[in-house]
Amino acid sequence: MLNIFTLANGRLVQEEIEALEELSKFQPIWVDLEAPTLEEKRWIKQYYGLSIPEDAMDEDIEESARFYEEDNGELHVRSDFLIDDDENPRSVRVAFILNQHNTELRSRGVLFSIHDEDVPVFRLVRMRARRAPGLIEDAKEVLLKLFDADAEYSADSLENIYDELEVAGKKVLEGNVSDELAGEVLAAIARQEDLNGRIRRNVMDTRRAVSFMMRSRMLNAEQFEEARQILRDIESLDNHTAFLFDKINFLMDATVGFININQNKTIKIFSVASVALLPPTLIASVYGMNFKLMPELEWGYGYAYAIVLMIASALVPMWYFRRRGWLK
Repeated sequence: MLNIFTLANGRLVQEEIEALEELSKFQPIWVDLEAPTLEEKRWIKQYYGLSIPEDAMDEDIEESARFYEEDNGELHVRSDFLIDDDENPRSVRVAFILNQHNTELRSRGVLFSIHDEDVPVFRLVRMRARRAPGLIEDAKEVLLKLFDADAEYSADSLENIYDELEVAGKKVLEGNVSDELAGEVLAAIARQEDLNGRIRRNVMDTRRAVSFMMRSRMLNAEQFEEARQILRDIESLDNHTAFLFDKINFLMDATVGFININQNKTIKIFSVASVALLPPTLIASVYGMNFKLMPELEWGYGYAYAIVLMIASALVPMWYFRRRGWLK
């Protein structure tokens, strides 16, 4: 899918392109390619003279090669954006190519973005730019707003983690945690821990991208200050992710502790039963060794006496354990 974005009265206007001829009708500041086909890549090369690198979406690209500037003035930035999906939270690699100096392009200051699936941050920026005139003035502003919205999206995801951990914490700290409930809590905590790790990696990647833009001296004074504010926001998110890791570890330890308590209760039952059955076993052994022939021939009440004695010898330890509170 090929979408271009132009400015009209200070607002960002989206146009979906379905033919090469339609590109000549617009002067975009942002060209967005979502899961582009070979034909759409050919249109970009033919009209804008831009060749999209084959490794633009590779996940295993070296970290040092994700931010660089070409001799012709093209800035290449590869950054990950978070998708906070309840079932499958993940990061999506987006390749940006910003050209603001090459006069061979038919339009100046164009940001090209290439990604495999729709990104919530992109939708957020498009919605804001349509509603707020003057929010975006050029291609560099688009890239800055995307990183700003990415930091805000990460902050919203952290708030959701706080809410989920609060629910899990109430279940654990109320006590009487069964094994089934402990399993549910552990699964919920594990999901939030994974998401928190993804957020931390995402904000680290955003910090590197914004720092690269600041070092490249491509920003004016106002945009440079905006980039610094984004870095300050990211710095505050680091503190929250660190706190959440500590909270997750606490809840994990507390839940595992209740599981151990439940297991100890089960082991205690078997321990009490084995101790209580030792006297009856001893009596049965002694009884069987002290009669010449069949017991009923020597003493008619032998069986009854032995059984009563065995029951009494089992009840006495149980009474003692109950008095000491070991059966609770």
